[in-house]
Amino acid sequence: MAVSNEFRDYALGQLEPAGAVIARRMFGGIGLYLDGLFFALIDDDTLYFKTDDSNRARFEQAGSRPFCPFPDRPGHVMAYWQVPAEVLEDPDELRTWTREALAVALAARSKRSVRRRRPTDRR
Repeated sequence: MAVSNEFRDYALGQLEPAGAVIARRMFGGIGLYLDGLFFALIDDDTLYFKTDDSNRARFEQAGSRPFCPFPDRPGHVMAYWQVPAEVLEDPDELRTWTREALAVALAARSKRSVRRRRPTDRR
């Protein structure tokens, strides 16, 4: 799916209070990073935030949908959910949702780090 330059710039501008968000092209979309954390993505001019059990209910209650990278496989969704337009337009609300997405990304990175560590050889 395409991402217009206008929407990319708009989303980055809205996220500016969070810090220096870096946008990187990936698989036809854009990955968003802050302090090395991949916390959001843009696809088809829609912003999605990383979710887990700690914040997913907020997205569900807002009527958001999960990111589905393959439209022909609707059951294949990822842990990124659509940020509602009213949240994207409200700086205070967006700040809260952004913090939560960053916390989810940090927790996911911590879990990966623990899994990658090899047990020490105790001879």
